[in-house]
Amino acid sequence: MYKPKDSSKSPRFCGTRTFMRLEQVRTTDNVDFVIAGVPFDTAASNRTGQRYAPQHIRDFSVLLRPYNPDQDINIFDYCSGVDYGDIDVIPGNIHRTYENIVSELDKILEKSVTPILMGGDHSITLGHLRAFAKKYGPVALVHFDSHGDTWDNYFGEKYMHGTPFRRAVEEGLLDVDHSIQVGMRGPLYGPEDIQEQRDLGFKVITMKEVRKLGYENVMKQIHERVGDKPVFVSYDIDFLDPAYAPGTGTPEVGGPTSYEGLEYARGLDGLNLVGFDLVEVLPSYDSGEITAIAASSIIFEMITLVALKKRREQEKDIKTNKENLPIGKH
Repeated sequence: MYKPKDSSKSPRFCGTRTFMRLEQVRTTDNVDFVIAGVPFDTAASNRTGQRYAPQHIRDFSVLLRPYNPDQDINIFDYCSGVDYGDIDVIPGNIHRTYENIVSELDKILEKSVTPILMGGDHSITLGHLRAFAKKYGPVALVHFDSHGDTWDNYFGEKYMHGTPFRRAVEEGLLDVDHSIQVGMRGPLYGPEDIQEQRDLGFKVITMKEVRKLGYENVMKQIHERVGDKPVFVSYDIDFLDPAYAPGTGTPEVGGPTSYEGLEYARGLDGLNLVGFDLVEVLPSYDSGEITAIAASSIIFEMITLVALKKRREQEKDIKTNKENLPIGKH
């Protein structure tokens, strides 16, 4: 069983920086989840520096503790996990980077381990989805973002951080009938931008609609849309308002608070979750590590979702074993 160091016994500033002070072991044995960085940022259209995000997030994550009071669970009572380190990327070469991503994720998914991936810019998600589609077939997508990332190209380039989900649909990686995008806002090139997301098959809830519907109704729509399909969650940190996540490449005002951002992650419990990524943290613009606080906390909620799923499985096994006992042996 792999779990973090106890920071009440070992000071947080001691040791090599890993996510949540987990063991840094490149293994898929005896683990339920792995945390891995994907430090690629040369498909960003404006600010760059997201390559430094995985370590930036790790640096703050040492403050995290294993008990999640909002979900009432001690994570490591139910699951084991490690900091897998970073997947090797090729700066400036997105296609070789995709090959590396798929190759490494194949090893993880082969063992039915849940990857939780830290970007990097949002272009890396196409590589993630290629690997997940190999394992599960087309997967459902829950996508939190201020942008739809379904543009056809940037500067004539088809593989940028604003294009991954159009490419994913074209490649047949997504079950769009069970996919949903939440939080879109800000100025666009034209009204067709949101409509193109819907034309590709996505259900889209813009930020204006989020505010009208309210949290409970948004989560209800997410669960109804996804159903029991294997689902990948992609969380762009610019889903949050820049007041709560200033360290990002293309901030848009009018977004959720950090509390709301955590609630949307928590509300995914009960879905058939198979993998996660969090992208677009940009350390050089992160005043006071505000964005790192939010990002590490969202990833903590993603780990919690793995633990909750494992707890349900264990409780189901216990119930089944009791039901199978001979009469009088309960």
